[in-house]
Amino acid sequence: MSDTWNKATKMVHGGTRRSQYNEVSEAIFLTQGFVYDSAEQAEARFIETGPDEFIYARYGNPTVAMFEERIAALEGAEDAFATASGMAAVNGALTSMLKAGDHVVSAKALFGSCLHILETVLGGFGVDVTFVDGTDLDQWRAAVRPNTKAVFFESMSNPTLEVIDVAAVAEIAHGVGATVVVDNVFSTPVFSNAIAQGADVVVYSATKHIDGQGRALGGVVLGTKEFIRGPLETYMKHTGGSLSPFNAWVMLKGLETISLRVNAQAETALKIASALNGHAALERTIYPGLPGHAQNALVQRQLGGKGGTVLSLDLKGGKEAAFKFLNALTIPVISNNLGDAKSIATHPATTTHQRLPEELKAELGISPGLVRFSVGLEDSDDLIADLKQALEAAQG
Repeated sequence: MSDTWNKATKMVHGGTRRSQYNEVSEAIFLTQGFVYDSAEQAEARFIETGPDEFIYARYGNPTVAMFEERIAALEGAEDAFATASGMAAVNGALTSMLKAGDHVVSAKALFGSCLHILETVLGGFGVDVTFVDGTDLDQWRAAVRPNTKAVFFESMSNPTLEVIDVAAVAEIAHGVGATVVVDNVFSTPVFSNAIAQGADVVVYSATKHIDGQGRALGGVVLGTKEFIRGPLETYMKHTGGSLSPFNAWVMLKGLETISLRVNAQAETALKIASALNGHAALERTIYPGLPGHAQNALVQRQLGGKGGTVLSLDLKGGKEAAFKFLNALTIPVISNNLGDAKSIATHPATTTHQRLPEELKAELGISPGLVRFSVGLEDSDDLIADLKQALEAAQG
């Protein structure tokens, strides 16, 4: 792979390994282990593996390595480790770098499972966690301490779509020697340059956008080679959170088209948000690409003006209106994934964020009427018409 290639070319050819058959599409190496030519070779490999040398599928695999190299090229990271799911990536990234007595500062607007890891898992292991409003830089400055080991945040929050200034938070964190860990799912690897903006570690649920077609679970952690092949790989290979070769192959195929899909979805998302903004049935339309969004100027600077593939609609009438709206949709499906070729509508308060205390939901803006809408690849006019008729139904 040439360093001079642009992203689109890297997403088609990056990391490719061909067998003796010289296949066009990447091979799936469905094997749990690897054969050695001699006992001496086996001994040497367990001491140190060289390039394209593998021991056991939990440690690494040629198909998985292709995915890791390709996504690292897209992200601009030195290395990557593929995981069984996005939450395995979050857990591995944080747990492998923290110990009892360490301090973490985290944005409070997080996916429920991320909150569980920070509060329950890490808290149970003696890690002290402070939560802040991620958009308030003064709160970050006040929260970091000399023993702050890491900061963690979603660069665009789920489901209220607040955008956090990666470069500014990174500067604050690096001032006390803390590692910056960014969950970059909503910003996508296509629009975001989090590593270049100061993130040390970036995590993705590869299920979203990277596969992007509802087929497989997966995750990935990206960062320096020292971190990825040091504490992270050691933790992951011993705890078993590695990605399967088949799912890695699915992700490789997804990367070939990710730029086309995500750009088309973001274009449609902006059209929908613009068409529905100010609708009589809505308290608010939340989309970072809209000029009225609180962090729109940051979106222009940090994401190249792209507001992402997800918008949220806060319906008047609360849960009853939201459910009427969801049940009236004819094109989008009701589910809890996002970043898919099919448009997906979700009611966070009763599904993905159901277990959050009511006061925290209210504080985060996850109201009873909030619907998260992940934009797919359907025709934009068809989606707008369907959403409008569903809004009318919600008012009935």
